[in-house]
Amino acid sequence: MVYSPLRNFGRFVLAACAVSLGVASLGAQTPSTAAPVGTNPSRIDVFTGYSYFGAHGQLKPLGVNYSSIDLGAIGSGAYYFNKYFGGEINFVAHPDGKNDGLYSASAGPIFRAPMQNFTLFAHGLAGGGKLVGPNSYRSFQYHNPWTWGPTLTAGGGMDYDLPFFNNRFSFRLFEADYRYIHANFGPYTPPPSGPTGGRANLSGVDLSTGIVTHFGHIIPPPPVTFTCSASPSTAYPGDPITVTGTAANLNPKKTPTYNWTSDGGTVSGTETTANVTTTNLNPGSYTVKGHVSQGNKPGDMADCSAPFTVQQFQPPTVSCSANPSTVAPGDSSTITANGTSPQNRPLTYSYSSTAGSVTGNTSTATLNTTGAAPGTITVTANVVDDKGQSASCTATVTVNAPPPPPAPTTQALCSINFDRDKRRPTRVDNEAKACLDEVALNLQRTSDAKLVVVGNAASTEKAGVKAASARAVNTKDYLVKEKGIDASRISVYSGSQDGKTVTSTLVPTGATLDQTGLTPVDESAVKVVPRTGGAHHR
Repeated sequence: MVYSPLRNFGRFVLAACAVSLGVASLGAQTPSTAAPVGTNPSRIDVFTGYSYFGAHGQLKPLGVNYSSIDLGAIGSGAYYFNKYFGGEINFVAHPDGKNDGLYSASAGPIFRAPMQNFTLFAHGLAGGGKLVGPNSYRSFQYHNPWTWGPTLTAGGGMDYDLPFFNNRFSFRLFEADYRYIHANFGPYTPPPSGPTGGRANLSGVDLSTGIVTHFGHIIPPPPVTFTCSASPSTAYPGDPITVTGTAANLNPKKTPTYNWTSDGGTVSGTETTANVTTTNLNPGSYTVKGHVSQGNKPGDMADCSAPFTVQQFQPPTVSCSANPSTVAPGDSSTITANGTSPQNRPLTYSYSSTAGSVTGNTSTATLNTTGAAPGTITVTANVVDDKGQSASCTATVTVNAPPPPPAPTTQALCSINFDRDKRRPTRVDNEAKACLDEVALNLQRTSDAKLVVVGNAASTEKAGVKAASARAVNTKDYLVKEKGIDASRISVYSGSQDGKTVTSTLVPTGATLDQTGLTPVDESAVKVVPRTGGAHHR
């Protein structure tokens, strides 16, 4: 065509769109990714995808019509000032129409309405477009060059949020825009010197679809908070004290850093808990301070403090047991803690566990293993007297592994018959479409499963095996070509049932098909009869 360099440039634009999607996908996995988009609309949206322009108009005064431009790429970037309103720039490349081409760049306001899992948007854009053609009068050996002109665009569409990569991407279900462009190719020159020149006023629907990538957020995340507590809060010299810190509003994509200090004893720990050694401490009050940080900004860090007291009293003692000590997943075990105070002080009980949940505040507690993984659960019981003296003990409960799941089995799907078309008894007709559409849906829902298609022939058919094989191959041909199923997922056989039928069986991964009475079909030797149109060979 006369504008092949621009056609190549358009193909380059299409490739660039695909590359940008790949780069954005990698960026969506980096540690710098912000909070989920679902409840906090994005600040910047970048859209790349496919575009179709249904051109309507003609070059005047020559009177030659423009045609639709099927091949196109679209890219746009929108910056939102708030949840609903922003500005957008848009570039569309239609380098290779039937007899023309169009490039346009425009900008304008954009409005959106974020909803649960969906976003509706509308925009109005103005800019410039570069138009060529039409070239359908190429027999005159003349053509107009690429020419710039004003363009106007108005429309909208719908985006669907994709539930992976932390809601970084959305799928643009559709974008439908009305696009108008005016181009003046100069004074009209009639034959024999022309035809060239003239004016074109094009209007039409620009349809596009593709991927939207989200960056940034309108609402900043809440600041990090940090609380901590010491257990026990009162101890005797030499008793260990554990300080547990709880940080809230952390960015799940950043690793927090913890630091602990104390004005008494020796503190150690770099995670959410710190251990304080009270050996040789004099009786008195002390404070452990914790610090959590995910960055240098004020909202990325927080502090906490936990006081504890050292007293000169003999601590209580406690021993623990679990009954039963081995349980099935979801079962309970009774934890018994026998605490004794040398001074006969009243004791208070508390419990914690490494998995499951433990309830109780007396000498007995109940461990619930619902949701716990198979293995050993350690339950810690703490006793504290009224003077703050404490002791703890542990009991272990083993959770047995659940029995393995049942092995996968094959599933018989619907069958079709070929009795209706006497002239073409192996052709897949319209009556079979509902069954095969259901089969295709099953394959799409279970992407790791295979399908076995078995063709059968009536006992009255002379070429029974040949007819059975043809029915199976024609059924596979429909699923592959009209439903987009991967051909490698479908195996075809001829069976021994009496009847002009095809049966289908779904074979999940790990399942085994009983092939008794089945014969594999050599597909290369079978002439395919499609559901519509003429026959063809594989």
